[in-house]
Order: sequence, then C-alpha cells, then structure tokens
Amino acid sequence: MAISTYTELQTSIANFLARDDLTSVIPDFIQLAEARMSRELDTRSQEKRAIAPTVAGDEFISLPTDLRKIRLVKLNTDPIDVLEYAAPQEYYETYASSGGGRPKIYTVIGTEIGLRPIPDSVLNVEILYSEDVSALSASNATNTVLSRHPDTYLFGSLSAAHMFLMDEQRATQYDAIFSRAMDEIKRDNEKAFFGSPLAMKTDYSGV
Repeated sequence: MAISTYTELQTSIANFLARDDLTSVIPDFIQLAEARMSRELDTRSQEKRAIAPTVAGDEFISLPTDLRKIRLVKLNTDPIDVLEYAAPQEYYETYASSGGGRPKIYTVIGTEIGLRPIPDSVLNVEILYSEDVSALSASNATNTVLSRHPDTYLFGSLSAAHMFLMDEQRATQYDAIFSRAMDEIKRDNEKAFFGSPLAMKTDYSGV
C-alpha cells in the first residue's frame, strides 16, 4: 500500500500494529514522531524567509510564529547589509545609546528580534530561518517528509506506539530503524547542498 497521505499513514500504522483498539491514539503516535523529526531534521523543505518593515524609533520586530532557528538576518538595502547576531548583554553593551541609525546587529528576546542601532527609518528586514516539520492533519494531508520518506513517518510512529504498549523490545527495534531513516535524510540533504565528493579522473590522456 502506498503511503502518501495522512489517512494512508494511519491505515498503514494500524495494519502493522494488527489491532483495532488504537485508532483514536494513532494521531498521537504520528505527532510524537513529528516532534522528534522537528528537533533533529534540518532540511531544505524546512527553510523559509519572512520580510518585515521596521518602524522608525522602534527596535523590535515580531518573529515568525513557526520559527525554530534563524539562519540569517539582513537588510534589503542596496547594498544588502547582513546583520551580526549578538547575545542580549553584548547587544546592549555595544549600542548602549537609544540613538537611531542603520542597524548593524540583532538579538533575540522572547518572540521578538531586536535591532541596534535602533532604526531611524523604514527598512525591510529579511529573516531566513528553519521551521518545524509541517504537521500532518485532516487539513494538511501531506508534507515533503511524508511524500519523500514515508518510512520515516511509519517507523517513528510505530516506535511511539510500542512505547505506549510498553513493548520495549519492539519500540527499540523500530526506534533504530527510525533513527537510521533520519540519518539517511540528513545525508541526502547534505548532498543536495554540497553535491557529491570530488573524485579524481583516471582516464586523462593529455600531457
């Protein structure tokens, strides 16, 4: 059976478990697998960008609600300015004055990003970031991980299911397969970014 949608995944999990009394909790097993994938995977399909304008005199901008990790913060000016990250203490020590100017550094405080010097004009700030794995649901039937790596979803969910059933041996077995599948996704992602390793050509006949 093909596994390409949320419904098909639930059916496959039920088939592997060979039980009809766990239907109501299968979505929980999927959610637990997704939680771990979100913590460990960092793939191209999770990369996003958001652009927000500054307000003159206001140093804070709200971060995207689905942000997990910031990759880059830049000003979409000509030329582009890439801002440096500073921990909050360094941020306030480096630019202690509340005077305005063109931002050079940023920090993260709670759900906001701070810019200093405090912007004295309207500038477009672009944030490149990684998000969690897009959660499957009745209204979100598939995502990139499921369409490309259905086995990862299946075995991660089965590991969670057998933990629920207190079957430690099977939970460990499925967890090992789940971990291997995620390692393979990570290696595939590295190849997509950097390509295959360079190799020496052995058929060169020149001088």
